[in-house]
Amino acid sequence: MRNIELDVIVLGFGKAGKTIAMKRGRAGDRVAIVEQSPQMYGGTCINVGCVPTKTLLTAAHRHRIAGGEDHAGAFAAARRHRDEFVARLNAVNKEMAVDSNVRVIDGHGRFTGPNTVEVTGGSEALTLTAPTIVINTGAVPARPDVPGVDLDRVVDSTAVQRLPELPARLAVVGGGPIGLEFATMFAQFGSRVTVLDGSDVFLSRYDRDIAEAVREDLEAQGVTILGGARATSFEAAAGGGVRVRHGGGGGEASAEAVEADYALLAIGRRPNTEDLNLQAAGVAVTERGAVRVDECLRTSAPGIYAAGDVTGGPQFTYISYDDHRIILEDRWGTGAAPRSAAGRLFPTTTFLTPPLSQIGMGEQEAREEVARRGHTLAVRAQDIKDIAIMPRPKILGQPQGRAKFLVDAEEDRILGATLYCVDSQELINTVAVAMRHGVPASGLGAGIYTHPSGSEVFNALLG
Repeated sequence: MRNIELDVIVLGFGKAGKTIAMKRGRAGDRVAIVEQSPQMYGGTCINVGCVPTKTLLTAAHRHRIAGGEDHAGAFAAARRHRDEFVARLNAVNKEMAVDSNVRVIDGHGRFTGPNTVEVTGGSEALTLTAPTIVINTGAVPARPDVPGVDLDRVVDSTAVQRLPELPARLAVVGGGPIGLEFATMFAQFGSRVTVLDGSDVFLSRYDRDIAEAVREDLEAQGVTILGGARATSFEAAAGGGVRVRHGGGGGEASAEAVEADYALLAIGRRPNTEDLNLQAAGVAVTERGAVRVDECLRTSAPGIYAAGDVTGGPQFTYISYDDHRIILEDRWGTGAAPRSAAGRLFPTTTFLTPPLSQIGMGEQEAREEVARRGHTLAVRAQDIKDIAIMPRPKILGQPQGRAKFLVDAEEDRILGATLYCVDSQELINTVAVAMRHGVPASGLGAGIYTHPSGSEVFNALLG
């Protein structure tokens, strides 16, 4: 087994790790990224997450608004385009790393000591040592411990993107962001989609007016949503399909069942820490297997950091990108203002049709917050179709949705916002900047925005 001494080892090709590796490589450090699958150069987002799924979602939406009838052909064409696009990004990511003086090592890495990683499964067995190691191995789809979960027709969020054909019927187990995004995509391609939502309250993290607007639009797209439906078993069905039995409250089995060509498991993702041998390095983990980190993303072992989904925090590429900045500043003192993961204010988007974006508090939390201060909550909300000075959604043929701002009236401060509308994934970033930098709600509302644009929602509700 050959020994290689390095300055930095990165386990996993995710957003935080690859960005740290390339910056330190360009700075002159001896850096290596260990990635166990060449299909994952660039990380989850590029290969099986954000990019391929949003590419398919965009194709599905275009197919639906065009009124296309060849659903199977449209699905096949979208997959071909997705595959070509992802392959290019995968190759470019490796090239960028190599061009930044980063050594890309294929194989599985596991700790054998505090500063030592053994790599096997590649072209040769290696022992790597470095004073700085970044664990960036991401997360993998969670699988429930129920009978039949290993059937071929029960797939996770990665495998569902590689189905050999468009399913006529799809059962989605899970009513969270992952499940609803795939439900939206397959429904627009023409599949009959049933969502088995284990929660008794649909989109429980959102205000009820927003959740009901989303539900109404999903159902209008042909998605059936079963609330309180917890999968209790999977069985092979006639014709090669799958039968999903589900129970209601208390998880008790019932005679209720949904039959489909495939069942998609969309109940979340768990940190990918199996077989890293973290105890050999003195790296502590949580009960869920996430790497324990402090606000600067240091683990319990000196010189070892963890970033991205493997920490058990918010599972978003942009959070991983911010993680890389925190680690760079803490380890190498980049000269930037000190950064921390504590108290980060960030938006989220679930890519439905239209997208659903949120930041800050919901209405109940905001009411409790202003009550503690003896202040008043101003709720500025309106259905998108009724906002006369914001025609862009109507021009695009997507007048659905609702916009909502929660404002501390006395302080003129935005406490939270939910934008369920066209372009919300962009608009919510403007709200985030305003909240981080103390821009008053009226200041955002007084802006001069191009027309027609989604930004006019700020004029309409905050002006």
